[in-house]
Amino acid sequence: MLYKEKNIAEVLGLTVDEAAKFFDEEAAISRALEVVREVGLGYLRLGQPATELSGGEAQRIKLTTELQRAQHGRTLYVLDEPTTGLHPSDVERLLVQLNRLVDAGNTVILVEHDMEVIAASDWVIDIGPGAGESGGRIVAEGEPAAIVKTKRAAPLPTWPNTYESRYPILLKFR
Repeated sequence: MLYKEKNIAEVLGLTVDEAAKFFDEEAAISRALEVVREVGLGYLRLGQPATELSGGEAQRIKLTTELQRAQHGRTLYVLDEPTTGLHPSDVERLLVQLNRLVDAGNTVILVEHDMEVIAASDWVIDIGPGAGESGGRIVAEGEPAAIVKTKRAAPLPTWPNTYESRYPILLKFR
């Protein structure tokens, strides 16, 4: 059986980006594929096994499921480094989707090292100063602009221009 001259194996070999064009006349399929593209996963193949996904990719797949549900504004989302492996333009697309959840009244908490994401957050909790037994303490907390001032006043590298996050940073979007 063929659909638009492709069999199921050929369809499963399409990337999400390619499938969005292929299924452009199928509204329900197009909507689902567009959400996957919006979180920066347009390069994945439709038939790609879940075992081949990185942790960040798997989290973003779960996020697309949530983005397609009706939002009631009472959900807490916790994501661990969802930007891992993303191109900077895809990080921006992911931020748009995370903000969609927040705008719907949900709370999003991220453990993240990406400075663009940190700068775009509403609240930052920087945990450190080191890893393992050397960490686990709140080094700085507040809005990103306040953290910059705190970091510049302390004998720590400045942020975001030269600050390198070496330890997890917990972010909360309103």
